[in-house]
Amino acid sequence: MTQKKQIHTVTGAFGYSGKYIAQRLLAKGYTVHTLTNSTDRHNPFADKMTVHPFNFEHPEKLAESLQGVSVLYNTYWVRFNHKLFTHADAVKNTLILFEAAKKAGVERIVHVSITNPAAEPDLEYFQGKAHLEKSLVESGLSYAILRPAVLFGKEDILINNIAWALRRFPIFGVFGDGNYGIQPIYVDDLAKLAVEQGEIRENKIINAIGPESFTYRELVEEIGGIIEKNRPVIATPPVVGYLVALITGWFVGDVFLTWDEIKGLMAGTLAVDTPPTGSTKLTAWAKKHADTLGREYTSELARRKDRVQAYRSN
Repeated sequence: MTQKKQIHTVTGAFGYSGKYIAQRLLAKGYTVHTLTNSTDRHNPFADKMTVHPFNFEHPEKLAESLQGVSVLYNTYWVRFNHKLFTHADAVKNTLILFEAAKKAGVERIVHVSITNPAAEPDLEYFQGKAHLEKSLVESGLSYAILRPAVLFGKEDILINNIAWALRRFPIFGVFGDGNYGIQPIYVDDLAKLAVEQGEIRENKIINAIGPESFTYRELVEEIGGIIEKNRPVIATPPVVGYLVALITGWFVGDVFLTWDEIKGLMAGTLAVDTPPTGSTKLTAWAKKHADTLGREYTSELARRKDRVQAYRSN
């Protein structure tokens, strides 16, 4: 089968990481489809891409939309539990997606997971990711599982909102001493890795991390220096930090940070002891975008509720 006749399907191509994967696939000449919950969202690819709804409630229709697909790139997930969506729903829906892919004859799934899934058994986010990895490995499908820690890029949330807080508040509190690791990867480096893994059939599990490692405290200090907002970084009891996050979230109409995210961060789940797979340095990228980084708050809930507008670039 020639490359141009292969169909590659990306979940969430109008969103964040899925968009970068789709861009790279189109540049290589593949026929690209997307599965999305936001069929009315601005389509940056116009007629270059075929759009299908997820159809989780109708698995037979989902399988039909995957007929003839060689590789499925799955970026679908939710960051936190909410009345509109939950981790349990995301797990259930992803299992439906895997089964539909198998029934449709998809050759390979490239699945985006998280570093250290289930490293903390009481963290539902990591438990869910671990369950999905196990299910994919046992599915009989060819797979590549990519485990990023934190993504950064023009549409990112965490790095931008750290910069936003540094621009607006006279101090920045880290949870505990802040000396727990974090290894961000550039979103397009993750996309490059995903496409590379879509072109082979060897089963792989890969930690997708960038070339720079920080403690959380160091990350905040680096961003502050780059945007010229060198705020005092103070150790804060985790419960107090969470209360501040709740108040901030109320102020901006979003979930700024969850208790599970704080626990996972402090447990070291966003750092691994493996060589980097990305080449783009966060510090170099942030310097190029220092004028705009953190100028506006990026809301996860706003993205979830507005299924029409394109993701805003920071």
